[in-house]
Amino acid sequence: MVEFTVNPHRFDPYKNFKFLVVWDGRVVAGISKISPLKRTTEVVKHRSGGDPSAPRKSPGRTDFEAVTLERGVTHDPEFDRWANKVWMVGAGRGAEVSLRDFRKDLVIQVLNEAGQVAVAHKLYRAWPSEYQVLGELDANANAVAIQSLKLEVEGWERDEETPEPEEPSFQQPA
Repeated sequence: MVEFTVNPHRFDPYKNFKFLVVWDGRVVAGISKISPLKRTTEVVKHRSGGDPSAPRKSPGRTDFEAVTLERGVTHDPEFDRWANKVWMVGAGRGAEVSLRDFRKDLVIQVLNEAGQVAVAHKLYRAWPSEYQVLGELDANANAVAIQSLKLEVEGWERDEETPEPEEPSFQQPA
Protein backbone atom coordinates (compact mmCIF):
# COMPACT_ATOMS: atom_id res chain seq x y z
CA MET A 1 0.00 0.00 0.00
CA VAL A 2 1.28 3.48 -0.89
CA GLU A 3 1.04 6.01 1.96
CA PHE A 4 1.87 9.03 -0.23
CA THR A 5 0.49 9.09 -3.78
CA VAL A 6 1.83 12.47 -4.95
CA ASN A 7 5.21 12.01 -3.22
CA PRO A 8 5.97 8.26 -3.44
CA HIS A 9 9.61 8.99 -2.48
CA ARG A 10 8.46 10.07 0.99
CA PHE A 11 8.77 7.42 3.71
CA ASP A 12 8.31 9.45 6.88
CA PRO A 13 4.91 10.43 8.30
CA TYR A 14 4.24 14.12 8.92
CA LYS A 15 5.77 15.65 12.03
CA ASN A 16 3.72 17.11 14.89
CA PHE A 17 5.53 20.45 15.28
CA LYS A 18 4.24 22.47 12.30
CA PHE A 19 0.56 23.38 12.34
CA LEU A 20 -1.92 26.24 12.13
CA VAL A 21 -5.36 26.88 13.60
CA VAL A 22 -7.85 28.85 11.51
CA TRP A 23 -11.15 30.34 12.66
CA ASP A 24 -13.24 33.15 11.24
CA GLY A 25 -11.20 32.79 8.04
CA ARG A 26 -7.84 33.73 9.57
CA VAL A 27 -4.91 32.06 11.28
CA VAL A 28 -4.87 32.47 15.06
CA ALA A 29 -1.52 33.80 16.27
CA GLY A 30 0.99 31.88 18.34
CA ILE A 31 -0.67 28.54 19.10
CA SER A 32 2.11 26.24 20.31
CA LYS A 33 0.21 23.15 21.46
CA ILE A 34 -3.06 21.37 20.65
CA SER A 35 -4.42 18.43 22.60
CA PRO A 36 -5.28 15.27 20.61
CA LEU A 37 -8.44 14.97 18.53
CA LYS A 38 -10.16 12.03 20.15
CA ARG A 39 -13.58 10.44 19.95
CA THR A 40 -15.01 7.54 21.91
CA THR A 41 -18.01 5.41 21.00
CA GLU A 42 -19.81 3.64 23.82
CA VAL A 43 -20.22 -0.12 23.54
CA VAL A 44 -23.77 -1.44 23.91
CA LYS A 45 -23.80 -5.07 25.01
CA HIS A 46 -26.87 -7.22 24.48
CA ARG A 47 -27.89 -10.84 24.13
CA SER A 48 -31.03 -12.84 23.66
CA GLY A 49 -31.97 -15.39 26.29
CA GLY A 50 -31.18 -18.34 24.02
CA ASP A 51 -27.80 -17.01 22.84
CA PRO A 52 -24.50 -18.34 24.15
CA SER A 53 -23.26 -16.54 27.25
CA ALA A 54 -21.03 -14.16 25.26
CA PRO A 55 -22.92 -10.92 24.49
CA ARG A 56 -23.10 -9.17 21.15
CA LYS A 57 -21.63 -5.71 20.94
CA SER A 58 -22.87 -2.74 18.94
CA PRO A 59 -21.94 0.96 18.80
CA GLY A 60 -23.77 3.40 21.04
CA ARG A 61 -23.34 7.14 21.52
CA THR A 62 -20.17 8.82 20.27
CA ASP A 63 -18.50 11.54 22.30
CA PHE A 64 -15.89 13.98 21.00
CA GLU A 65 -13.38 15.01 23.66
CA ALA A 66 -12.65 18.67 24.28
CA VAL A 67 -9.67 20.17 22.46
CA THR A 68 -7.28 22.46 24.31
CA LEU A 69 -5.26 25.15 22.52
CA GLU A 70 -2.20 26.65 24.24
CA ARG A 71 -0.12 29.65 23.30
CA GLY A 72 2.24 32.18 24.81
CA VAL A 73 0.70 35.35 26.22
CA THR A 74 0.72 38.15 23.63
CA HIS A 75 -1.40 41.16 22.73
CA ASP A 76 -3.53 39.14 20.28
CA PRO A 77 -7.10 39.30 21.69
CA GLU A 78 -8.66 36.30 19.86
CA PHE A 79 -8.80 33.97 22.88
CA ASP A 80 -10.33 36.77 25.01
CA ARG A 81 -12.92 37.69 22.39
CA TRP A 82 -14.16 34.14 21.97
CA ALA A 83 -14.13 33.26 25.68
CA ASN A 84 -16.05 36.47 26.46
CA LYS A 85 -18.88 35.38 24.15
CA VAL A 86 -19.60 32.55 26.60
CA TRP A 87 -19.33 34.66 29.77
CA MET A 88 -18.66 38.38 30.00
CA VAL A 89 -17.80 39.99 33.32
CA GLY A 90 -20.31 42.67 34.30
CA ALA A 91 -22.62 42.03 31.34
CA GLY A 92 -25.68 42.05 33.55
CA ARG A 93 -28.30 39.48 34.40
CA GLY A 94 -29.01 37.15 31.50
CA ALA A 95 -26.58 38.85 29.13
CA GLU A 96 -23.51 36.79 30.05
CA VAL A 97 -23.76 34.55 26.95
CA SER A 98 -23.77 35.61 23.30
CA LEU A 99 -26.15 32.86 22.22
CA ARG A 100 -26.13 33.80 18.54
CA ASP A 101 -22.42 33.46 17.83
CA PHE A 102 -20.50 31.76 20.65
CA ARG A 103 -19.98 28.59 18.55
CA LYS A 104 -17.40 28.46 15.76
CA ASP A 105 -16.18 25.99 13.20
CA LEU A 106 -12.40 25.85 12.98
CA VAL A 107 -9.71 24.07 11.01
CA ILE A 108 -6.47 22.51 12.22
CA GLN A 109 -3.90 22.36 9.43
CA VAL A 110 -0.89 20.05 9.72
CA LEU A 111 2.05 21.33 7.65
CA ASN A 112 4.89 19.37 6.09
CA GLU A 113 8.50 20.37 6.67
CA ALA A 114 8.32 22.84 3.74
CA GLY A 115 5.36 24.65 5.36
CA GLN A 116 2.73 23.31 2.92
CA VAL A 117 -0.69 22.27 4.24
CA ALA A 118 -0.55 18.47 4.16
CA VAL A 119 -3.57 17.38 6.24
CA ALA A 120 -6.48 19.36 7.66
CA HIS A 121 -9.28 18.57 10.09
CA LYS A 122 -12.51 20.54 10.45
CA LEU A 123 -13.92 20.94 13.98
CA TYR A 124 -17.62 21.70 14.24
CA ARG A 125 -19.65 23.86 16.63
CA ALA A 126 -16.80 24.47 19.07
CA TRP A 127 -17.17 26.76 22.08
CA PRO A 128 -14.89 27.68 25.00
CA SER A 129 -15.70 25.81 28.21
CA GLU A 130 -12.52 26.78 30.04
CA TYR A 131 -10.21 29.75 29.62
CA GLN A 132 -6.92 30.13 31.44
CA VAL A 133 -5.87 33.68 30.68
CA LEU A 134 -2.52 33.37 32.44
CA GLY A 135 -0.64 30.25 33.49
CA GLU A 136 1.50 29.82 36.55
CA LEU A 137 3.91 32.67 37.19
CA ASP A 138 7.24 31.77 38.82
CA ALA A 139 10.03 34.29 39.44
CA ASN A 140 12.57 31.44 39.55
CA ALA A 141 11.52 29.92 36.22
CA ASN A 142 12.84 30.53 32.74
CA ALA A 143 9.73 29.91 30.65
CA VAL A 144 7.05 31.52 28.50
CA ALA A 145 3.78 32.62 30.12
CA ILE A 146 1.06 30.36 28.67
CA GLN A 147 -2.68 30.80 28.22
CA SER A 148 -5.08 28.04 27.21
CA LEU A 149 -8.53 27.73 25.72
CA LYS A 150 -10.48 24.50 26.17
CA LEU A 151 -13.01 23.95 23.39
CA GLU A 152 -16.00 21.64 23.51
CA VAL A 153 -16.60 20.24 20.02
CA GLU A 154 -19.63 18.47 18.57
CA GLY A 155 -17.67 16.65 15.91
CA TRP A 156 -14.66 16.72 13.62
CA GLU A 157 -13.62 15.18 10.36
CA ARG A 158 -10.67 15.11 8.03
CA ASP A 159 -10.94 17.70 5.26
CA GLU A 160 -10.90 15.44 2.21
CA GLU A 161 -10.57 18.50 -0.06
CA THR A 162 -7.03 19.16 1.23
CA PRO A 163 -4.82 17.42 -1.33
CA GLU A 164 -1.40 15.95 -0.69
CA PRO A 165 0.98 18.77 -1.70
CA GLU A 166 3.70 18.21 -4.25
CA GLU A 167 6.84 18.59 -2.16
CA PRO A 168 9.51 20.95 -3.46
CA SER A 169 13.02 19.88 -4.39
CA PHE A 170 15.83 22.34 -3.82
CA GLN A 171 18.93 22.10 -5.98
CA GLN A 172 22.30 23.53 -5.01
CA PRO A 173 23.76 25.82 -7.69
CA ALA A 174 26.64 24.17 -9.62
